[in-house]
Amino acid sequence: MAQFRTATLASLGLLAGLAAAPAVLAQAPSPPPAAAPLASEIRIGLIYRPAPAPSSYDAQAAPEDEGLAGAKLAIQDNTTTGRFVRQSFALDAVALGTAAPGEPPPQSPVEAARGLVAKGLRFLVLALPADEVLAVADALKGSGTVLFNASAPDDRLRGADCRADLFHIAPSRAMQTDALAQFLAFMRWRKLFLITGPQDGDKLWAEAMKRSAKKFGLQISAERPWTFGPLARARGDTPTRAEALVFTRGLDYDVAVVADEAGDFGDYVPFHTVDPRPVVGTQGLVPTTWHPTLEVWGAAQAQNRFRRLAGRLMRPLDYQVWAALRAVGEAAFQKKTTDPAALTAAIADPSFTLPGYKGVALSFRPWDHQLRQPMLLVQPQALVAVAPEQGYLHQRTPLDTLGIDLPETQCKLPKT
Repeated sequence: MAQFRTATLASLGLLAGLAAAPAVLAQAPSPPPAAAPLASEIRIGLIYRPAPAPSSYDAQAAPEDEGLAGAKLAIQDNTTTGRFVRQSFALDAVALGTAAPGEPPPQSPVEAARGLVAKGLRFLVLALPADEVLAVADALKGSGTVLFNASAPDDRLRGADCRADLFHIAPSRAMQTDALAQFLAFMRWRKLFLITGPQDGDKLWAEAMKRSAKKFGLQISAERPWTFGPLARARGDTPTRAEALVFTRGLDYDVAVVADEAGDFGDYVPFHTVDPRPVVGTQGLVPTTWHPTLEVWGAAQAQNRFRRLAGRLMRPLDYQVWAALRAVGEAAFQKKTTDPAALTAAIADPSFTLPGYKGVALSFRPWDHQLRQPMLLVQPQALVAVAPEQGYLHQRTPLDTLGIDLPETQCKLPKT
């Protein structure tokens, strides 16, 4: 009996100890939770010139945030995909102004670019004219900075003036006119009346159109310069309008092609030709990268996201800036790295592809760093066609039927 009592007391003591154990454990300090890894941030710069406000009402005036809004959407999209690999993105935008009378000169594009590089940025998007793009590219040569041309269409930037660290999102004039010429050849509208404006850009566009016409078997049956001033911007009737009405009399052509990059007269030509003829070119039926009526291939979702962000419709420059920033984000996501050198190599790799809401993957041509992409042919309220047209074949991709192909290029990039 004594042994039983001893065992019972021992058991009770053990049970009491077990009952007290939770209290002891609760008082013990718990190990700190493991710190979550910090996201790697990629900062991308944008240098642009805000569109000046029109002096009077202009329904077609470019918004002041044109291009900038596209960059903001791209940062959101990059962050959405990048969070899966612990990446984040930020935008450094520099808006260049114009000097007012009596004021010091504003910041130059080169100064702005050097300032961003000094802050550690290695990817810059330029929404600038060709001469300023080249100035920035030459100033940053050897710095390891990658530049994206989002707005300059000049063919020379993809030719004799190409640069190794410069990639082109904006389509060249050759791509624009090739897309238009393909459509005209497909429709068998082969005789063209080319109307060229007085600006330098108008003349370059007309030269590109002549090259495209020859390439796709079209004929420039008539060509005349526009000498009647900016009638598309005029208000009301003027004596010049009456003179312009007879501008097309006595000509044999299927289509009027206008070269008017400044928008001075091209919108005046439709319905003012003596004979009923369609108008195409920089106005009328226009080749472009983006249009509000594009809704297929997921574009409707992109249109809605942009409208919620900016409170307006996406314009071509918005899309081109968006695509530039998305190229960096897509390379970072595909390679799971934020190292600038690795991202640069990925973007330049011929196998790199970028989703762009156009039905096919986009990529950069290795010989001139031009982004391959379908071109939309649009009128103001409708998408008419998408180039390349069916039946135009190429040994690499039909997208290389648009613009300067490898055997024609004057660009001499260093071998990698």
